[in-house]
Amino acid sequence: MNINTTIKTLLFAALLPLGVVAQSHYPGQHKGQIKIDDTKKAAVLGFDLQDVKLLDSPFRDNMMRESKWILSIKTESLLHSFRNNAGVFSGKEGGYFVTPKLGGWESLDSDVRGHTTGHVLSGLALLYASTGDERYKVKADSLVNGLADVQKALNQNGYLSAFPQNLIDRAVERQSVWAPWYTLHKLYSGLTDQYLYCNNAKALEIANGMVNWAYDKMKALTTQQRENMLKNEFGGMNDSFYTLYEITGNEKAKYLAEFFYHAEVLKPLAEKQDILKGKHANTYIPKLIGLVRDYEIGGQAEHLETSDFFWQTVVNHHSFATGSNSDKEKFFGPDNIAGHLSGYTAESCNVYNMLKLTRHLFSMNPKAAYADYYERALYNHILGQQNPEDGMVAYFLPMMPGAHKVYSTPNDSFWCCVGTGFENQAKYNEFIYAHSQNSLYINLFIPSVLSWKENGFEFKQETTFPKESNTKFTVTASAGKEMTIHFRYPAWATAGATLRVNGKKQKFANTPGSYIAVKRVWKKGDVAELDLPMPFKVTPTPDNKNIVAVTYGPVVLAGLAGTEGMNAPAPYSDPKKYNDYYTYDYNVPAGFSNKLAVDAKALFKALKREPGTLNFSIDNTNWKLMPISSVHSQRYTMYWELTK
Repeated sequence: MNINTTIKTLLFAALLPLGVVAQSHYPGQHKGQIKIDDTKKAAVLGFDLQDVKLLDSPFRDNMMRESKWILSIKTESLLHSFRNNAGVFSGKEGGYFVTPKLGGWESLDSDVRGHTTGHVLSGLALLYASTGDERYKVKADSLVNGLADVQKALNQNGYLSAFPQNLIDRAVERQSVWAPWYTLHKLYSGLTDQYLYCNNAKALEIANGMVNWAYDKMKALTTQQRENMLKNEFGGMNDSFYTLYEITGNEKAKYLAEFFYHAEVLKPLAEKQDILKGKHANTYIPKLIGLVRDYEIGGQAEHLETSDFFWQTVVNHHSFATGSNSDKEKFFGPDNIAGHLSGYTAESCNVYNMLKLTRHLFSMNPKAAYADYYERALYNHILGQQNPEDGMVAYFLPMMPGAHKVYSTPNDSFWCCVGTGFENQAKYNEFIYAHSQNSLYINLFIPSVLSWKENGFEFKQETTFPKESNTKFTVTASAGKEMTIHFRYPAWATAGATLRVNGKKQKFANTPGSYIAVKRVWKKGDVAELDLPMPFKVTPTPDNKNIVAVTYGPVVLAGLAGTEGMNAPAPYSDPKKYNDYYTYDYNVPAGFSNKLAVDAKALFKALKREPGTLNFSIDNTNWKLMPISSVHSQRYTMYWELTK
């Protein structure tokens, strides 16, 4: 997140107190809490998180590790900078601090202090919705109560933050400042999530107060001041304000959402121009989410078209094999993959927001291509963002051969990607399924139980995918209605697909990259089995046919390269350095090489899998491979240089 981009984001965020943007629900969720209908244009709807329970899998393991970390961060520490800003009790007794102060981006000299508190509010809300565990709600209630006290003590027309308003004034006047609106956006997204997922009315009240403050402040800006502000990162502020408008019907929120329409960026995209080279990626992606949100509640069709053009452009021309994008946080030229295999590629926040955009586009048009991308980015980036040893997360996914993942520390990092990590690991259940009135879409192959209350239908999915190619679906309750189940037939499944219902093989004319539809009266005890043999694929980069990535089904395979030169604190960030994630020295051994004396055809033939595992090898070499999501605390290469 660069400074200019951040300013924009924060500006948006401050304005967007109710910001569902942190979660950016897609149509059909939170029934009974939304005043403005967002489902009229939707082809399919999302399930609420509480309707989908994760079963044992690496995804659930990640969620449980994250929950330990998020619960371990002291509430007083998360409130400390807010109380400090308001001049109220900040955890001192007898002149000594008894509350541990957080470091890194949360230190008191950081302009973006407070953003983590917003992410934690969202993470706790998502965990509560996903599990029903009251511990998450109790902790979140304490945070909300503390923030309410700070807002009251500040007494600034509803303003609430861990920093004074003059940081926002500096953004408006184009003076140097680091992302105040970005920070506020995360806070108010967290407050909105507390309302939507935990039914916390006080959180909504706090956020509404912030909307009033933002409206009054923005209405007073001149045209030049508004343009100044929009030149800085404002993240998902329009998304959040549209969501606030949905929840409350408050026209002030709608005004604010439209106030943050950034024509300079969005008009060229509306004209189908790829202007992304050199642009800060995570500044752009949320702007397009905002356009889709506007379309959902009655906006222009052009907004959906623009967002889809952006998505197609990023996914097909600006993304690595993992579904990730950016180098040093910026988009590179179209199809220039091999030229950007650095140690600072693939910012995790970008993937977080691309998945959010994908969900919304899918709801308008349930194409398998959207779900295929979602799977690719989820399995290769988000699932592997977290260190299984302790739950710490990585800012980047380095593409540089010989690099390794660099993880945060429990109290001294708190980067933006730590914040989105608190959310990523808490909501793996949000896109597994989707539905229309009488149709169910199976998007992801993740062990889970679906409870579709409106249709009296319950469904259990069992699989070890991608370790094995077979997934079993069992109807555990049914009201006996005729219904169509759409089973995703992924684009990568070029070896074909087999679908059986109650043991009977189904006939279909589908090709990879579609959904296989089975319409019938589904009864309790019915069993469907989908088998998707996973092929190897060797894919050259568009700009250099000798630089290739290797995939097995949807997963990118990485060659394991040991730990030579990884001296402490590696693989962790150095807590003594403020932003070493961006200047990190990987100390790649001088003799390291990712070269293979083969061509693509020979490499394909040389790839071997150890039966029953996700361990692989390359014949006549010492290389061992695993899915990149499973590679931790050691060096790797995801891209290979072929020398024949």
